[in-house]
Amino acid sequence: MPLSISDVRRQFPFLEATPQPIYLDSAAMAQVPDAVLHAVQQWEHSLRSNVHRGMHDRAEASTIAYEAARSTVQKFLNAKHPDTIIFTKSCTEAINLVARSWGDAHLQQGDAVVLSILEHHSNIVPWLQLKERQGIDVLWVDIDDEGNLRYDQLEQHLHTGRVKLVAITALSNVLGCAPDTARIIDLAHQSGALVLLDAAQAIAHMPMDVQSIDCDFLAFSGHKLYAPTGVGVLYARKSILESMPPFLGGGMMIRNVTTEGFSPAELPATFEAGTPPIAQAIGLAAAMEWLNQYSWEAMQTHERNLLTQATTSLRQISGLQFLPQNSSFSIHHSPFGCLSFTLEGVHPHDLTEILGRQGIALRAGHHCCMPLHKRLGIPASTRLSVGIYNTKEELELCAKAIDTARQRLRG
Repeated sequence: MPLSISDVRRQFPFLEATPQPIYLDSAAMAQVPDAVLHAVQQWEHSLRSNVHRGMHDRAEASTIAYEAARSTVQKFLNAKHPDTIIFTKSCTEAINLVARSWGDAHLQQGDAVVLSILEHHSNIVPWLQLKERQGIDVLWVDIDDEGNLRYDQLEQHLHTGRVKLVAITALSNVLGCAPDTARIIDLAHQSGALVLLDAAQAIAHMPMDVQSIDCDFLAFSGHKLYAPTGVGVLYARKSILESMPPFLGGGMMIRNVTTEGFSPAELPATFEAGTPPIAQAIGLAAAMEWLNQYSWEAMQTHERNLLTQATTSLRQISGLQFLPQNSSFSIHHSPFGCLSFTLEGVHPHDLTEILGRQGIALRAGHHCCMPLHKRLGIPASTRLSVGIYNTKEELELCAKAIDTARQRLRG
């Protein structure tokens, strides 16, 4: 289907508010189209019942809908098997699952996990916790002044023979840059290391074909993919999942329980203890089906045009510097989804508060990337992020509002 932005915008109730918001914070949470709201409401209204537990018709229908959602995610990622799709509450929980289950079972003192300085805290803290528990080493890959990953450092780490996992973002939530995941995965696999991709940002801006990418783990959240909150996904190779002990204990994840012990259920139930996010998983599937009506090429072209407009307008503002500040940042860098900047003499929190009063939503702070901001030599930045529903006119209005706020704050 052709990408008509006016038609797209009519499908998002959030954008119908008066005064109409200018929402440029989709990297934190995307808005939800009617198709997703309807799917969730339909389950709540007509099917609400727990899954894999009851023999009555509503329970069976709810189970069918829940497992159909798993199949939809499988197809969206082009995974081989539906039981390699584990529903979690978030991308954060999915990464913690890997660290707590696979990490505790397979890593020991002297082993190493490689991270990049681009990482979100959700792909840092679980590995630092594993370091405390197991005595592993956490090794870092820096960026250059242009924001490019230092692949030479990655190779140096891999050559030690100690690296068991490379855990890396597929798309930076601050710089909007996408590391060369094909190169990273090839280098890691050559050295015998596995690769976990944090696709929290990438999932909404580029196709994630796990067979083509050849990653070992992939994690993402629904709320950045035009889906409800409270649902995430962990994909992992089936052989790897089968080698991992359960992460949480309780109902649904067991085959048998006695007073002396238990045996776990088969995949994917092994990692879905308790009542899962049923409505949210159904909403996630609806979001994927809704998004599938548009081509990735059309969506990426639209978002690239938006960010081109943003950089063109923002670079006219005195004292505004794009991140990384030492780079020759230009529209030709083609960032995905977002860009971040600083404004001389203006704190990001002050700027975004003033814009927020005008209905313009930006994000300010360290964006859960404190190590990256320390590397860049700044405490905080302002982030502008786009989604399928944004327009060039919104970005022009935003740039004008930023310049007006700059003049006001600097007297």
